[in-house]
Amino acid sequence: MTTEIKHAIMPRELIAGLVLVASGALALPAAADTLDTTISMQERIDSDARKSQVAINQLDDEADRLLTEYRVTTREADSLRRYNAQLEKQIASQLEEMGSIERQLEQINDVSREVVPMMLRMIDTLGKFVELDLPFLLEERNSRVETLRETMDRADVSTSEKYRRIVEAYQVEMEYGRTIEAYQAELELDGANKVVDFLRVGRIALMFQTQDGRITGYYDPTSKSFVEDNDYKIAVRDGLRVARKQTAPDLLVVPVQAPVQP
Repeated sequence: MTTEIKHAIMPRELIAGLVLVASGALALPAAADTLDTTISMQERIDSDARKSQVAINQLDDEADRLLTEYRVTTREADSLRRYNAQLEKQIASQLEEMGSIERQLEQINDVSREVVPMMLRMIDTLGKFVELDLPFLLEERNSRVETLRETMDRADVSTSEKYRRIVEAYQVEMEYGRTIEAYQAELELDGANKVVDFLRVGRIALMFQTQDGRITGYYDPTSKSFVEDNDYKIAVRDGLRVARKQTAPDLLVVPVQAPVQP
């Protein structure tokens, strides 16, 4: 009986080996799970790293774009500041010019109040001059004076234009004194109006001759009438030809009023 009990008891070394084998068999599945977990974690880390790099690259590109926009905006802002500064100078100059124009307008109004009466006097003087002058082209000259009077009443004509027209009329009258002219008009002779040829020699003489050459005469400032004088027949005939540019200029014999002692 003692002998069977001895054979039933296993050696201690065999029990330890069996324990080790059992422990190794249990450890293999745990190690495989740990490896899978580690690989999975590494893959997630790599994926997160790639995503992070993409985000970093996008942020870097965005930063470059914003920097470029900032530089462009800065240059535009600087350009606008300079442009605004220039505009301010121009506006200041324009305001100064406007002030000058307003002052000039005020002066013009003052001048107009003085010039208008002067122009009216000039027209009256011109009309009186035509009335007292040799009676040539009376209809044309009186019409010119009357037109000036009507122009002075028009609001659509500027003061400067009115003055220009008055001066122009004076220039026309001055020109009469330096020219010789031939024209036709009616003249009362022998109780009837007849068309005659008039010869004006400056403002020295106004002579006439009928178209048939039978009657010749001149205007007498003393009697303020036309006087027949056929002694000037050849002179008037030649003078008419000169005035019409039908012959070369030549000396003319014309009646001249003697100076009167004042």
